[in-house]
Amino acid sequence: MLSRLVLVSGPVLKNSGSFGACVVQASRSLQTSHQNQAPVPPLPEKGGQTRHGIIPEELFTMLYPKTGVTGPYMLGTGLLLYVLSKELYVINHETFAAASIGACIIYGVKKFGPDVAAFADKLNEEKVAKAQEVKDLATTNLALAIEDEKKEQWRVEGRQMLFDAKRNNVAVLLETNRRERLHMVTNEVKKRMDYQIALQQLHVRMEQEHMVNWVEKSVINSITPQQEKESIAKCISDLKMLAKATQAKAQINV
Repeated sequence: MLSRLVLVSGPVLKNSGSFGACVVQASRSLQTSHQNQAPVPPLPEKGGQTRHGIIPEELFTMLYPKTGVTGPYMLGTGLLLYVLSKELYVINHETFAAASIGACIIYGVKKFGPDVAAFADKLNEEKVAKAQEVKDLATTNLALAIEDEKKEQWRVEGRQMLFDAKRNNVAVLLETNRRERLHMVTNEVKKRMDYQIALQQLHVRMEQEHMVNWVEKSVINSITPQQEKESIAKCISDLKMLAKATQAKAQINV
């Protein structure tokens, strides 16, 4: 039926250019719409209210203002009688078979429906519990990740202070090394100056000793044997005079 409708409406659409353009434009707008990015509405946990198992409650609510409370029932009864009187639907053996099958289905739903529903609810609750557990675990992991990220940001902020401290330590080490080298240079210069002073003092002392030895040797060589004898005799006489003077002082003191 739909294929026939397409074949019949094809030439008409070709002849109506503006209508075809509108259709193409509408299809493009639908294809390029952002409805696929819209959030999916949550599924209801329970179905809507129904009457007699299959008739939605919204139908009765919609007909109440116009037909009253008994309006939906009268509408259904009238439609059923119209269908049967006009023989739009003929009652045959299939009708009784469908009624029997429907009765069995209703009996099964009434009999085993609560147990099956409880089992399905249990499975649903287990699935929801597992999903909630996964969600809680993911939330906990994300919270831990956020805390770790905050710690890392705090560490990054403190890294500048650490770098400043390291720069200060390097500057102190460089200054210490410079002063140690200055102290080493000062000690080496002092040692060399002390060496030069000691060398000059050694030269002076050796010159003095050489001069003393030369003078002494010259004096000794200039003394003749006769002068030596006279000098010795003079010394002996002086010693005798000193001895007599010492004896005389000792007697006076006594």
